[in-house]
Amino acid sequence: MDMEKKKQKVLIVDDDQFLINMYSLKFSNEGFEVSSATKGEESLDKLRGGLEPDIILLDVVMPSLGGIGILEKIRREKLAEKSFVIMLTNQGDRSDIDQANKLGVDGYIVKATSTPSGVVEEVMNIYNRVKNN
Repeated sequence: MDMEKKKQKVLIVDDDQFLINMYSLKFSNEGFEVSSATKGEESLDKLRGGLEPDIILLDVVMPSLGGIGILEKIRREKLAEKSFVIMLTNQGDRSDIDQANKLGVDGYIVKATSTPSGVVEEVMNIYNRVKNN
């Protein structure tokens, strides 16, 4: 079952504006409505303000508040409870993966091994797999 792309919203949280721009373009081309944040607190402010994305992509390693910390706050504050959360990182660190799994992450993609198009494809695969289970 394919997702209804036109209605899907994605929030991309990454401290690298260049990567945000690349991913935003790819997701927009696939019919997604894209929001982004370059800081952890900025992403939380958007969610606290009522943003309810279907998918949240979180970079694990960011200054001040990284993806794991953001996800902990999302869970604690019960924000975006229906959102699928996918960690997007250059780190394939086992402890990060374990910590993300404990927080109920839906997927984990290592950026260094994927092209932007590949990331979008993998996000859609994870989303469809989890949504249909």
